[in-house]
Formats: sequence, structure tokens, C-alpha cells
Amino acid sequence: MTEVETIELAPGYRIPRIVRGGWQLAGDHGEVDRERALTDMAAFVDVGLNTVDGADIYTGVESMYGEFNQRRVAQGLSRLQVHTKFVPDYGDLANVDAAYVRRIIERSLQRLKVERLDLVQFHWWDYKVPRFVEAAQALAALKKEGLIAQLGGTNFDTPHSEALLDADVALVSMQVQYSLLDRRPASLLAPMGARRGMQLLCYGTLAGGFLTERWLGQAEPIEALSNRSLVKYKLIIDEFGGWAAFQGLLRALKSIADRHQVQLSTVAIRWVLDQPAVAAAIVGARYGNRIGDTLEVFQLRLDAADHALIDPILASCPGPAGDTYSLERDKTGPHGRIMKYDLNKT
Repeated sequence: MTEVETIELAPGYRIPRIVRGGWQLAGDHGEVDRERALTDMAAFVDVGLNTVDGADIYTGVESMYGEFNQRRVAQGLSRLQVHTKFVPDYGDLANVDAAYVRRIIERSLQRLKVERLDLVQFHWWDYKVPRFVEAAQALAALKKEGLIAQLGGTNFDTPHSEALLDADVALVSMQVQYSLLDRRPASLLAPMGARRGMQLLCYGTLAGGFLTERWLGQAEPIEALSNRSLVKYKLIIDEFGGWAAFQGLLRALKSIADRHQVQLSTVAIRWVLDQPAVAAAIVGARYGNRIGDTLEVFQLRLDAADHALIDPILASCPGPAGDTYSLERDKTGPHGRIMKYDLNKT
């Protein structure tokens, strides 16, 4: 049986280096068979993939995790470690106070059926609304109260991450988009995190499925893509250097995958895991039918020959510019226009 790599995210808190993503369970990627999803969660836990990512704004996902854990506890079995998020609505930012923060956190506790949240990851839509430090400090107060075990952030850039750390908000992690196509965290955020003990949890490592064999040799899509995730990551491919450059990267990854007898996607995830300050990759899955492919990552080690294929492509295709999540914060730009900003209504 494949041994799952783990890492200590905080003293006494250890996670597998692949965290199962929960966005696919929220319905934006198609209808979800709830009972099948609940049953398949056990298969992940049983192989050592015992940590999941979710959010207060992922419709129904916290409740699903809570129901699964309630069943597990009733059977005397180990439960999922759940990473959730605190994402105040864009329209509410100016009014976020300690009472607002407590209300959302208590709702997550009720949905997850726990007395303390494992990890809460804080997101703030607009830095021009200056209450994000106070909101983070309200979360820190709830941590001291015992309602939250660990605090992290989501999509903060380097200076604003440092502002939170300087305000004595002890962020153990920052969840960011990081892949072969989007390497923005590497230049500023990762080095700062390494200095200050803040590790990266990385989503988008497979670019919504684009970094898989399915897209190798395919023509650039001209019709509407089937879900919002593909729309989002097609924009990243455009920033990376366009479809031809993307296909060149896929061919290189396929060559590496064939040499190691693994999936193309395995190479893409392994590359992210090998980057400085990266604790784990978040890999989305509705069901458990691809667990074997996921576990391949822990068997693969990229060598000098592999990097000799990848590095020239990355050097010629620097990808999206700027700090982490900077493009997405522009509501008038293509990356910001596709966002949904007000999903936290009760």
C-alpha cells in the first residue's frame, strides 16, 4: 500500500500532502449524488487522505462533511479533518465586525457538528475596504476562545499577508492558486511564508482538469466551456502563453509521465509539492473512483532529466504576472468578472 506523505501544518496538527478539495461537491461542476459522495469519503480516509477543504460559501459542503463525521463517530471511527473558510460577502465587507464573524463561525460549527473548527481560512475581497485586519483579529479571538484550532488565509498577497502576521494573527497557512501554469506565489509569497512559518496550501494544481491527458493534442476550445472552473483556468492558460504553449507543456509532461509510468496529472501535482514552502496540494474530487491515480503522486520523484524538459518551457512562459491573486481582484478584468461575490447569505 502506498504510504501517504504527511506534513506538520502547525505544532501537533499533521495533514496529508494532498488535501481533497470540496468545490466539486457544491454543484457548480454538475449534479452530486450526495449518498455516493458520503460513502466515498470513507475510501479517502481509509487510505490516509483524511483531510478535506471546504468553505462556508460552498453550498451544502460543510453539512455534508458534518454528516459524514457524525456517522464516523457513531461507528467509533476516525473522522475527517476539515479545512473550512470564512468568506464574508463583498457587499458586507464594510460591516464585518466581531458579531458578524462569530455568527458565521458558529454556523460552520453547527453545520460541521463540532465544537472546534480544525482550520479556518480567511478571505477578503477588497483591500480598499480596510476592515480585514480587524476581521482577522476577531477570528483570532475566537481561536483563543477555543472555537477554532488553527487560522489560515485564502488568496492574500504578500504585503497583506504580512500585515495580518504583523497584527499578531498567527496564520499557519495561506491557500493560493499554484500550478505549472500559474507560478505567482513563487516570487514573493513563498519566500515570505518560509521566513515567517506560513505554509502554502495550493489549489488549481491541475488547472480545473486542463493539466491532464484529456486535453493533450486537443484543439483550443471555441464553444462555451462546461463549468466555471474551466472558464477560470482557460484564462490562466491565456496568461501562461496561449494554447500552443500549453500544448507544449502537456507534451513535456506526457513524456515525463510515460518514463515514470504514471499519469500526466501526477507529474503536475508532484511539481507543485516540490516547490518551496508548499505544504499540500488541494485536489478536487466528487467521488472516490480516482484515488489510485491520486496516490501515484507519493511514488513519483522528479529527477534532473524531468526538470530539463520542464524548465525551458517555464522560462519562456512566465505565466500570470504580479503577486498572488492580484489579477482576480480586478472586478472589471476578465478574471474578476467571472467571480461570484455574495454567496454567504444564510
